[in-house]
Amino acid sequence: MSKVMYEVTAIIGTYTNKDRQEKKRYLKIGSVIETKNGPMLKIDSIPLKEGGWDGWAYINDPKKEDAQARPVRQPKPDFNDDVPF
Repeated sequence: MSKVMYEVTAIIGTYTNKDRQEKKRYLKIGSVIETKNGPMLKIDSIPLKEGGWDGWAYINDPKKEDAQARPVRQPKPDFNDDVPF
């Protein structure tokens, strides 16, 4: 079984927070995993950003599964829809 050693992230843009500070936006693009033949890089996506990706990425310790889980927003039902029957 392979074990995730590191997460690979890249800067894909910027945003302004509520205090009007510009922050960088990151995207997890892959992982470095430990295999029986040694470390291996698995790229899941190629980041797109304005001006093009410069090829640089960060290697970080993996986040815990609980910290990554985000609640999924469910759309509010529209009770005003016309029902066809």
